[in-house]
Amino acid sequence: MQHPCRKQHHYTRREFLGVMSAAAVATVATACQSQLSQSPTTVPAPATRPIVAVATAHDYDPVTIRKQVRALLDATGGLKGIVSTNSTVAIKVNLTGGVSNRPLPGVSAIESYVTHPEVVRALGQFVLEAGAKKLYIVESVYEDASWHTWGYDTIAESLGATLVDLNNTWPHNDFAQVPVGNGAFLYKTFNLNHILQEVDTFMSVPKMKTHNVAGITLSMKNLFGIAPLRFYRQSEQDNYRSGFHGPANETGSRVPHIIVDLNRARPINFALIDGIKSSEGGEGPWINGVAALEPGLLLAGADPLATDTVGTALMGYDATTPAMKEPFVHGENHFAIAASIGLGTNRLADIDVVGPAISDVMRKFKPSY
Repeated sequence: MQHPCRKQHHYTRREFLGVMSAAAVATVATACQSQLSQSPTTVPAPATRPIVAVATAHDYDPVTIRKQVRALLDATGGLKGIVSTNSTVAIKVNLTGGVSNRPLPGVSAIESYVTHPEVVRALGQFVLEAGAKKLYIVESVYEDASWHTWGYDTIAESLGATLVDLNNTWPHNDFAQVPVGNGAFLYKTFNLNHILQEVDTFMSVPKMKTHNVAGITLSMKNLFGIAPLRFYRQSEQDNYRSGFHGPANETGSRVPHIIVDLNRARPINFALIDGIKSSEGGEGPWINGVAALEPGLLLAGADPLATDTVGTALMGYDATTPAMKEPFVHGENHFAIAASIGLGTNRLADIDVVGPAISDVMRKFKPSY
């Protein structure tokens, strides 16, 4: 088992600049003159090993974010084969909790526990440049005001994208029943917005956080938010998916298995994780002990389990950790469950990590107790 902080092979700035054209170097130098950041380099890798790229950024300046997302895409082989000409794409963000929740002291929601819109803007721009004809930004929002308050209506307008609340049937009149497939754990099908079946490419763009039940919440856990609230709660008064959680003595097993079921029903084609400014100790300010922190990280990959495995290492943990051990202090490890049924690897040693060494940029997150 490889320790999450074991030093990965990475490339020097001299090597990185050596593979770039003079024009590209000049552009990067101008855009980043005042930014202290590291970018991954593009390297070939065996097809049998997933590639996950890591980059650093210390704020949400649009120029910096675009440059670093471009570097991540270059390092993972670009969007060729992921986004095709005249295709439709959905980007699933994490807008948990709604605007009625009091944010953490002195920090906004988008700079602590929900996906920052500038990360989505940058990815959306590259998706459109790759030839997509239609872009959706999707989430089961707690409150409609979330789109506006957190800047998503502005971002959507700039991209020509459509915002879709997955709690509703629009733009259709009903929900689709989407099968999980053979060996489903808890749900054989999910009621989902038809958009999720119709798009050619589905992307998950979460915030990097610890989670009270799941332990770690990254691209795979982000799919909890594709399920319409109305179908997955025990009471109409519940404002969370209480039906997914079930009785308290079963929650620690149910939630991780449902995460895997959701990822089989609607597989992720590309993951981009916002870890620039985040929070630790839980998924939002409604959890006792949650605090803001600034890891300064972005990472991406076409394999969501591998990407989350690297994200877990960057948070100071091992994605192969047994149940009831940090960070999975309240339940089972959904990464291990996913790996056990063949959805990929949760072993860092089996992944090609491109960019700065994990040991150089790792930021230990407090688990959620």
